Amino acid sequence: MNKDFKLFQEAFKKYQKLFGLTGYKVYFKNESIEGAFANITINQHDMVATVRLCSDNGENGIFKHIERSAKHEALHLLIGRLEQDGRWRYSSEAEIYEAAEELVNRLEALIPD
Repeated sequence: MNKDFKLFQEAFKKYQKLFGLTGYKVYFKNESIEGAFANITINQHDMVATVRLCSDNGENGIFKHIERSAKHEALHLLIGRLEQDGRWRYSSEAEIYEAAEELVNRLEALIPD
């Protein structure tokens, strides 16, 4: 396994745990991605995410912020429910409130007093 891809997975899992997102089943792929170094696809209903690290970019040292990219994608997972609810045309006020409260509670646990 590519050492950058392994580092990416380890860093993502660290942030997934830190952010309290352990209820998600996460799959990792190391493949070519057009226009991005990494990305994430989230199926909120099934609590499944696929996180991708571009197999092309790091080859020539073009982009080597592996851990920062893993954190970035984990943050997308953190806000995934709120983002999904916001995109639904018929989201209720209660659904948006619940998603926002869920996010605030997770952030509250992360930020020291």
